[in-house]
Amino acid sequence: MLNIVKNRFKFLTAAIIAFVVSIILLVVFGLQPGLEFTSGTMMTLRFEDQPSLEVSDVRSAMSDIGYDNAVVQSTASGDFQIRISLVDNEAIDDIESKLTAKYGKVTENGVTNIEPTIAAQTVRATLFAVLAAAIGILLYVTFAFRRMPKPFRYGVCVIAALIWDLVMVIGVFALIGGIGKWEINLMFITGLLSIIGYSVNDKIVMFDRIRENKKRMISANFSTIANTSVVESINRSLITSITTALAVVALMFFVGSSIRNFLVVLLLGIIFGTYSSIFFAVQLLTIWENKEWKGLIPGGKKD
Repeated sequence: MLNIVKNRFKFLTAAIIAFVVSIILLVVFGLQPGLEFTSGTMMTLRFEDQPSLEVSDVRSAMSDIGYDNAVVQSTASGDFQIRISLVDNEAIDDIESKLTAKYGKVTENGVTNIEPTIAAQTVRATLFAVLAAAIGILLYVTFAFRRMPKPFRYGVCVIAALIWDLVMVIGVFALIGGIGKWEINLMFITGLLSIIGYSVNDKIVMFDRIRENKKRMISANFSTIANTSVVESINRSLITSITTALAVVALMFFVGSSIRNFLVVLLLGIIFGTYSSIFFAVQLLTIWENKEWKGLIPGGKKD
């Protein structure tokens, strides 16, 4: 039988190194908050007489009329989304008038204003949602495994793996966003919350198999039980993840940019969530159950 748990220290060490790299990516590239998280005005404009206009052209035009910090993005439909600091209707009319004089007919397809108080409320609600989800999952997993010795460990391992998933996704998204100038928005947050729901299910399946095998393999040590459980569950986990990922990739090609952030975050979450279910959560639980923490220290004793 394939012995995955035998290499638990290597897998966990690799996960820790990847975690650190992800933090570095987040620090270096950062996350550019979208309109929902900072006050401002978002205009969606179409330049009817200039179908070949580039983002750089629009950004240059906005700089010429006094908006040096304007964030300009193109959409799949050929529109341009222009984000600037919060302005009134008179300033919007002035911008459109000057752009019309430079590029010809401009069609306004939407204007959104976000006040500072609304942006602050959005940030607080997002942080509360993530915190509430984490606490709820910890309590649920602990209760679900209440008949197991030390059920709290199962809950902590699930939360630790979920934190790893989220940090990995955010770090890689920071890299992608830094290169592509993507902003985080509510679709990004929706993606993170979806990852929590999807990933926790996969980890509970793994742990549930451990619970079943612990009753059946009474004389076996925990490492053997954990490895048997992983091997028995790995095919299901991989097949589910691959089929879900294929569906997400298909949506990327056919839906367009409206939910781009959500789909990218979800795809990353599937990849990292699958890894953490097999090579992080179970390995961490095994080390904890066997009291092998010294094995994570270079030169420490490993069984």
